[in-house]
Amino acid sequence: MSWLGRTIRGYILWTYERGSLHYDILVTLILLFIFLAPLRFDFKDKPRERAAHQTGVLVTQDGPDILYQVDATARDPHGQLIVSDENPQAGLHRVIEEIAGEVEIARYERVTDRSGKVVAYKAWVKRR
Repeated sequence: MSWLGRTIRGYILWTYERGSLHYDILVTLILLFIFLAPLRFDFKDKPRERAAHQTGVLVTQDGPDILYQVDATARDPHGQLIVSDENPQAGLHRVIEEIAGEVEIARYERVTDRSGKVVAYKAWVKRR
């Protein structure tokens, strides 16, 4: 086998010792592929785009309490509104307990837009 054939065979079978010139060349080629291939080829490995809040619930800290903001148009898997305007505290309690476990709603309020339409509900919650 010729010198070129032995060199190529060594690259394919990875027979070179660590720290040798050919080993360093192999590692460099692999790193070049890892960092430059995404610029040249589309591997279609992008994450799926999702809505920011699929459940319609935003959780933030408000001092000692935890603040939950539930979108007024959020619906459960059956298509029913999560929070009804007739009894919002029961709906808020149900959806928040699914997320956080047993909690106590300290207070809640309706969030309205300029026309007075309810767009969300805010609930200040304490853990039991």
